[in-house]
Amino acid sequence: MREGLVIKITGGYYYVKSGAETWVCTLRGRFRQEKEKILVGDRVQLKPIQAATGVIEKILPRKNSLFQPSVANINQIVVIISLQEPKPNLYLLDCFLAQTELARVKAVLCLNKVDLGRQQVDNLIQTYGSLGYVVLTTSAKTKHGLADLRNVLKNNTSLLAGPSGVGKSSLLNALIPGLSLDTREISQKLKQGKHTTRYVELILTPDNGLVADSPGFSSLPLPDISQEELAPCFVEIYKYQDNCKYSNCLHLAEPDCAVQKAVLEGKINPSRYQNYLLLLKEMNKRKRY
Repeated sequence: MREGLVIKITGGYYYVKSGAETWVCTLRGRFRQEKEKILVGDRVQLKPIQAATGVIEKILPRKNSLFQPSVANINQIVVIISLQEPKPNLYLLDCFLAQTELARVKAVLCLNKVDLGRQQVDNLIQTYGSLGYVVLTTSAKTKHGLADLRNVLKNNTSLLAGPSGVGKSSLLNALIPGLSLDTREISQKLKQGKHTTRYVELILTPDNGLVADSPGFSSLPLPDISQEELAPCFVEIYKYQDNCKYSNCLHLAEPDCAVQKAVLEGKINPSRYQNYLLLLKEMNKRKRY
């Protein structure tokens, strides 16, 4: 029996890195019967069959897992948004940051494509930096900020995530010599990104890190949680909610709501609060169906 790390899953095959070798594996039948899903980032035990092929026998305990994209045992998530082409989608950003809080994984925010313009940079740095998130600015084209991003990835197992077209693969190509991940220009007509990454894959960086490039997304549902569990996923709302009159306050229109008061007083960013309300609405709609 050998132990290894699942670095890629595609076409029904599981690529497991064990020592200097990569094994192409299938699953033991019981995994399908038990509906136990193996994720990229899982530590597993495999039984060799012949040269470089094997069968996965066991999943070792996880320290965490993310709902979408599906990945396990990540130290940190680098959430990438572009400043132009496509323009920042702050609703998707806040959805993803809520997921990182739910998974209790450190999040770093990367504002990419600063070469195309610096609109909103200062506001975004102020808004998200004040919440405790590390905020980087980068450009794969001009190499701006690549040293900072490289330092963040060093000695960590990281997930790069963000909407389609924000430049995740381009940044990895700029950071890792010879990588040559597929990239495409965004649609000039729609100003939207195109999917180039088709699956999650862990890639070794020159600084002893592992980084997962993930498919872009245009929508991002939260896991199946209650509405009461959403507020702690917004760190600034969680900060004030204990001062609400009612312990089950959803911060909508309840009397003596400390969160609504903080929004009116400028202590909570109105855009973040509106995105929280939109998520609540989506969750309520999903609950009805």
